[in-house]
Amino acid sequence: MNLWRSLPPPPGFSKSLASSSKAPAKSGDSTTKYDELKASRAWEAAIAPAKALPMQAFMLYMSGGGVQIFSMGIVFMLLLTPFKNIFGMNEAFAQFAPINSSDPKALSTLALQKLVFIACNLLTLGVGLWKCSTMGLLPTGSGDWLAFETRGVAPEISLY
Repeated sequence: MNLWRSLPPPPGFSKSLASSSKAPAKSGDSTTKYDELKASRAWEAAIAPAKALPMQAFMLYMSGGGVQIFSMGIVFMLLLTPFKNIFGMNEAFAQFAPINSSDPKALSTLALQKLVFIACNLLTLGVGLWKCSTMGLLPTGSGDWLAFETRGVAPEISLY
């Protein structure tokens, strides 16, 4: 056991730093800093869908304008992911709730970050719907609704 105590300290080690007599931080101060850190992490999580949007737009560009399995897979991902994110929003933001929060999974906890998260996901959904429109998958023209139109009464005139 004495053998280990007689070893020299590792390079860069300073006894004065190891045994400094700093006063411990107040628990209220560390709690406040921890809540601020959680809030900043919540903002990062809130804008994460917007950060992924340029890559998704590039993937849409590279998939082309035709209706193929690859482009349909990307469009399906763009249309499904925002719904999955929005429905799992409270669980995703529960880890960032302040320490004194009574219910971390409540909709009112971190409300502003959640609203930004919803807006970013709706933006992603909008890009997916735009791609569907450019591929001709959305019924936007009058010809797409002909099955629901009724024919007018034919005039019964005789030209004899």
